[in-house]
Amino acid sequence: MYILLNAFQNLLRNRGRNLMMGGIIFVIIISVVTALMINNTANGVINDYKNRFGSEVSFVPNQEKLMEEAQANSTDGRFRIQLPQIEPEKLLAFGQSEYLSEAVYTAETKGNSDALNAIDADKGGGGGPMIGRVGPNGTQEAESLGVQYYHKISNQYSDFEDGLRTLTDGSQYPENENECILSDDLLENSDLAIGDTITVTSALTENGAEPGSETYTDISWEMTIVGTYTDMTEEYGGNMMENAYTNRKNEILTTFETISNKMQDSLSGITVDAKFSLVSPDMLEAYTAEVREKGLSDTYDVTTDENSYNRIIAPVEGLKSITFTFVIVVLIFGSIILALLASIAIRERKYEIGVLRAMGMKKLKVVLGLWSETLAITVVCLILGLGIGPIIAQPITNVMLEKQIAASEEAQSGTEFSGGGTFRSGGASAMSGGPTSMRFGGPGQEDVQPLSELDVSLDIVTILEIIAIALLLSSLAGIIATRKITKYEPIKILMERN
Repeated sequence: MYILLNAFQNLLRNRGRNLMMGGIIFVIIISVVTALMINNTANGVINDYKNRFGSEVSFVPNQEKLMEEAQANSTDGRFRIQLPQIEPEKLLAFGQSEYLSEAVYTAETKGNSDALNAIDADKGGGGGPMIGRVGPNGTQEAESLGVQYYHKISNQYSDFEDGLRTLTDGSQYPENENECILSDDLLENSDLAIGDTITVTSALTENGAEPGSETYTDISWEMTIVGTYTDMTEEYGGNMMENAYTNRKNEILTTFETISNKMQDSLSGITVDAKFSLVSPDMLEAYTAEVREKGLSDTYDVTTDENSYNRIIAPVEGLKSITFTFVIVVLIFGSIILALLASIAIRERKYEIGVLRAMGMKKLKVVLGLWSETLAITVVCLILGLGIGPIIAQPITNVMLEKQIAASEEAQSGTEFSGGGTFRSGGASAMSGGPTSMRFGGPGQEDVQPLSELDVSLDIVTILEIIAIALLLSSLAGIIATRKITKYEPIKILMERN
């Protein structure tokens, strides 16, 4: 108790010196609070996006290998690059892996049904091959070739997750093969009810057939209506062509098995897509080796969406790097300054220490008393720092992030070039027996933008880290400053005073 009481009295006796040390500790703590808040928040965001973009797998055709293969197969110097294909059977096999946390399959085709009175039926159908021609008045028109469809058949339920579609009362999602749900409008327009059975027909065409010269293989389903849904999506989904097929209220939603079981070799007309997500981004190499063994062509690279990840996260990574470096520099220089100040202060108190030692106080208690003074100052500064730090952290983050975004965009503008890009499969997609479906620039890729805002917060982990750093600083300053003093004997200290 005497040690603590004496330490408190010494704080009041030497207010000027202790205020100076407190100011240094306060600056260090508030700097560390701000930097750690930014660093930890940025780290959490980076890990979240890393798992999000680093886990979704894409099969990307390697353009260089495709070029080399085409040149090797050429006999007259001319060559045509043909995109490789992923058969649906292989795509299903790729989804059976211990390295995947999720394998979501979607299938899509076109169909007609005499039992359904399609909305906008007076505008005609669509979905078949189209050819452009010049109309009587010189205007450009699109002429339909082959079979025209009025309904899209799929198992894509993402609109329900987004809240754009909702099941009506008493309805359920299709669970068994040959079950389906329709929009309220389509059901009412067709004068049908839940529980009715409809026949839906479609046709598959031979692969490689020229538009207008296809031969068709008819397929059909007997589907039971198990529910309806309210459709709040954009009526034509942004499609320039307005007809019954593009009207989203005419879609028939069923199960993946219902559609995929109708696939036939050498025939196209059913599109199968798959979205594969790794358990961890670190498993990409192992998963790549596995799909190679299952038959994935060497002309495909197995990748994750690094471009979107880098574009979104690059400024945040720059921010994290800056704050981490700042913390290290502050701690190094802060520790040095504190040690020097403490050493100077203790030298001025040699006589006091000599008296205490002469009275029989052990070295450990002397050190404990000096450390208690530094600790008391640190605790006060810690409380103030934890209160003020979160207030100034957000404005500092906004300014720094804005500069990092500008620097990132400038760097990217220097590396981009006109006409660049890569071909990717749609998440990994294939036509039934036909060529793989390709999209330019990535699977459903959007024009992703860097994070423009980063909401920093003071969580329990950051608080514990700050407390640990504060205790370490106070302990380091006390130990370094008193190490030399405690080596002297009390009589020698008193003699130097005389």
